[in-house]
Amino acid sequence: MANKMIPSQEDGSKSDNSYSITCTTNEDAVNVFQQSSRRLRDVNNWEKLCAGIIKASFTLCNEQGKEVHRLARLNDYFKIDIPGPGSIAGEGYDWVKIESIAIESDKANDIDLISMRARPATCPLNNKPSIAHFFSDDATSTFLIKREGTLVNAAIHGRNEKPNKDAESMIDSVRNKVIANGAILSFSDIQWKQLVIAFLS
Repeated sequence: MANKMIPSQEDGSKSDNSYSITCTTNEDAVNVFQQSSRRLRDVNNWEKLCAGIIKASFTLCNEQGKEVHRLARLNDYFKIDIPGPGSIAGEGYDWVKIESIAIESDKANDIDLISMRARPATCPLNNKPSIAHFFSDDATSTFLIKREGTLVNAAIHGRNEKPNKDAESMIDSVRNKVIANGAILSFSDIQWKQLVIAFLS
């Protein structure tokens, strides 16, 4: 169920971070799955979930780029504020768009799954054609919560992560390379790991 949501690794780097807990009963596991699924889609509170460990802040925006205070939906955006200089193309932020959300249940095998996949995108606040993110739009981040019996797993899978070299401005090109290389080396392993733990806590 989960593998079809994760794109194949073709180029660049990849990251895989996951965390699992085993509950005492199926009822407890179902409750954990439901709470964790809500946390996954509650993008505005990701930073709070990790109690300051995550240095980037995430803001959920609708298709027009307006901030919204609700659970994430298909075609919404994350506006990401990371330490350091912001993206010129993104008006100070990095942007990703939610290209897929799926909720699945396999009662025969006692499995529940929610997945959400996001991809670097242009900024919805302007007409600039450049991808407003330090990664190219080949990159994806797939967020998963899966319950199988009493086992609940949270995971974030990054695929095809490479610097965005197609920025319009030289400043963004240099910025993207520096930040992307730092993200490949440390962001996924440190901050995403804390987030998957927080989803289940």
